Amino acid sequence: MKVVIVGGVAGGATAAARIRRLNEQAEIVVFERSGYISYANCGLPYYIGDVITDRSDLTLQTPESFFSRFRVNMNVRHEVTAIHPEEKTVSVKNLETGEEFEESYDKLILSPGAKPTQPRLPGVGLDKLFTLRTVEDTFHIKDYINANHPKSAVLAGGGFIGLELAENLRELGMDVIIVQRPKQLMNPFDADMASFIHNEMRKHGVKLALGHTVEGFEERDGGVDVLLKDEQPLHADMVILAIGVSPETTLAKDAGLELGIKGSIVVNDRMETSISDIYAVGDAVQVKHFVTGQDALISLAGPANKQGRIAADNICGGDSHYTGSQGSSVIKIFGMTAATTGVNETNARKTGLDVDTVILSPMSHAGYYPGGKVMTMKVVFEKATYRLLGAQIVGYEGVDKRIDVLATAIRAGMKATELKDLDLAYAPPYSSAKDPVNMAGFMVENIANGVLKQWHLEDADRLPRDGSITLLDTRTVEEFAHGHIDGFFNIPVDELRERLGELDKRKPVYVICQSGLRSYIACRILAGNGFDCYNFSGGFRFYDAVTNDRCLIESATACGMDK
Repeated sequence: MKVVIVGGVAGGATAAARIRRLNEQAEIVVFERSGYISYANCGLPYYIGDVITDRSDLTLQTPESFFSRFRVNMNVRHEVTAIHPEEKTVSVKNLETGEEFEESYDKLILSPGAKPTQPRLPGVGLDKLFTLRTVEDTFHIKDYINANHPKSAVLAGGGFIGLELAENLRELGMDVIIVQRPKQLMNPFDADMASFIHNEMRKHGVKLALGHTVEGFEERDGGVDVLLKDEQPLHADMVILAIGVSPETTLAKDAGLELGIKGSIVVNDRMETSISDIYAVGDAVQVKHFVTGQDALISLAGPANKQGRIAADNICGGDSHYTGSQGSSVIKIFGMTAATTGVNETNARKTGLDVDTVILSPMSHAGYYPGGKVMTMKVVFEKATYRLLGAQIVGYEGVDKRIDVLATAIRAGMKATELKDLDLAYAPPYSSAKDPVNMAGFMVENIANGVLKQWHLEDADRLPRDGSITLLDTRTVEEFAHGHIDGFFNIPVDELRERLGELDKRKPVYVICQSGLRSYIACRILAGNGFDCYNFSGGFRFYDAVTNDRCLIESATACGMDK
């Protein structure tokens, strides 16, 4: 059996190694257009920022090491230019010599990946304008920085690559602006959770120009003007486009393979394409979202590796199936960690799901043990069934551990109420006896049992201020004096029992505090005394402009609500 693989890195290289482990006699040939067959593409921004200083550390395998270990013929700087399914051959061009030839196959795996989205705008070809996708792109940017010592950069795009680049360029001492049309960074997060990311970026000197449309680029004064619609241009010494990626599927289209979202390759759960003996894996393929069941494009290294393994299993006579992607991801943002899995509230509603959420702000480990830090968790679940749909966490410690637990719970089909039953490891330096994931389960159980009724951020502007309801802030007098939402009055939770006479039992009470804990306790006191009470899902915190802090949730009433 002869297997030809188009593209290396996560999907292609994984498939090649797996085939060899399953079949010692198979002939395996890989063609990779770039000069690297397996590299740490997730580490590229950290080489630019001098976190990774040795170029060789980015290369996980070389053609020589791969052949020595697996006897796989790795051909770098070779581009496959056409697929001929009828003849079961591919056309190949050696990019160094110009030689062109045909290569036969019994089985073909396509792992072409994705390409940076290139807007059709004036000035896209300027020398000082870059994209980042490959090792070569990385070296190009780094060599430019070392040679020219730019003082400023504009990054077009606020996704994973944009944020990681922003951090690393700031660490090099550069002024950085992120510009994009959407009004929030990191679309996998809901706007309330993304506001923490905004705050962290601004705290470290990254300027955000959100909600602005880029219309082109012009050279001026030794740098580049980024032209904005109806705004003054942004000027910088260099510009990096990080506005997303698109499936690299020209070969597949020309060969007649069925295509899906944004031209991605349609595959079944065995990673088989619409043409016999041709498989596809990685960022170029359309997958099923594990939570919603809808078609999706999810460009992440983990799914690409799994898909490469599944394709290899099936080529070698196995029966492996890809059960879908759920978008589990994590990102370092200066000192903060942000992570997500499943679907967020916004996208869940777009798919027609009737959802609810809980938001909590627990400590990363036992409060009495030094060094604990607050994290904020948002858990999304289906109202009728309590099926766990997704989660987002931002914080400074223990975020990755909790998101992995929640990702596993989603994969296992657990209900959000069952999170309370998870038996998780505890010691004071690492967690609390009631882990944050357990706490989320307790909160959902309270909702399910009617113990807790909530109101949410989007309700804030709709709450009447005509006296028909009671708006109660249960923080301390000092916190309230420092800043509060218009229309709310203050009774600290520890004084509430003695001051119940100040409240009208005929009116529903909407309660808020800093994190949701004191307001929940207040709601239990009020409910126990005959009041109809609703607890805010999250909390409120005022940020003093004198210290250059700002509202974490920018659309909220009266400065903001910090969830």
